[in-house]
Amino acid sequence: MAMHKSTSASSLGPGGLDLSQAFFKPISNAEPPSPTKRHTKITVVGVGNVGMAIAQTILTQDLADELALVDANADKLRGEMLDLQHAAAFLPRTKIQASLDYEITAGSDLCIITAGARQIPGESRLNLIQRNLSLFKSIVPPLAKYSPESILLVVSNPVDVLTYVAWKLSGFPTNRVIGSGTNLDSSRFRFLIADHLDVNAQDVQAYIVGEHGDSSVALWSSISVGGVPVLSFLKRQQIVYEKETLENIHKEVVQGAYEVIRLKGYTSWAIGYSVASLARTILRNQRKIHPVSVLANGFYDIDGGDVFISLPAQLGRSGVLGVTNVHLTDEEAQQLRNSAKAILEIQNQEAALCLCTAIKANVLGQPQCSSFPQLAAELL
Repeated sequence: MAMHKSTSASSLGPGGLDLSQAFFKPISNAEPPSPTKRHTKITVVGVGNVGMAIAQTILTQDLADELALVDANADKLRGEMLDLQHAAAFLPRTKIQASLDYEITAGSDLCIITAGARQIPGESRLNLIQRNLSLFKSIVPPLAKYSPESILLVVSNPVDVLTYVAWKLSGFPTNRVIGSGTNLDSSRFRFLIADHLDVNAQDVQAYIVGEHGDSSVALWSSISVGGVPVLSFLKRQQIVYEKETLENIHKEVVQGAYEVIRLKGYTSWAIGYSVASLARTILRNQRKIHPVSVLANGFYDIDGGDVFISLPAQLGRSGVLGVTNVHLTDEEAQQLRNSAKAILEIQNQEAALCLCTAIKANVLGQPQCSSFPQLAAELL
């Protein structure tokens, strides 16, 4: 079901007078727009709190000429579309459409996936992954079909595993499948450091890498403020600091999302700005460095299988342009490898569970495992 326009379109009156044709007199001998002028289209899948915060930020920052929204809830989808359309007088001109049908996403430059099952209290992370695998099977292939040249940006959690799933399901090259990863974690990190030092967070260079979760790694050794490496500066000035203080700041970063969810029920604004910053870097070919989830094999001595984790990556119009060679201490490098190993273990557990379900279904003569048995076989 398409929702291209609201009920008040350009046709008025019982005869359906089309004002778009009658209001303006065309220029004679006009030529079509220059083919070099780019029309930018962004798709957002999922119109929950996160999806709409991203959509709203994209609109206010004038990042797209066209915005397509997709969701399984028809009423919510149409309501969100109309609500955004009604703000047209206060926003840069953007064509906003919505549909249950993925055909509306055709020709997208960037497809942002925010849809996903929420974790039920008491539910294991593994079970959450399995439910989202099934959901991604219905999302990613049609996006790849209608926008084969697009870049996929996965925001749904657990983002690292689901970015891997999106890569497998899409068949896209690795540079065009990205997870939002620790881009927001790093923003929280920069904020806390800036708050401690009473400086602007934009003057703080600091990364959280690895898993977007409990095994994330704070790269303390490479932190700088205004170009000054912090830890080496403290050492030169013989200023004593406690490692526990640094660890507590990292804990605040990891617990940040949980605290926001506890207080307001969900996160929205920070992830909206975070993903919009990624969209701007990609679509405007800014070649900025963001800590995002990428295929990590071969970087920082990470091996053992295909795994997506966050590394400082340069982004541009073709997606991931490269991974930055940030100097890591031996301890940080080991923590990063441990983080990658933790995600691989989760993938392998899910693969085993999915394969067992598929085998059981075949024995009983039932349909195949809904969470993608081919993927399970590859993971094993």
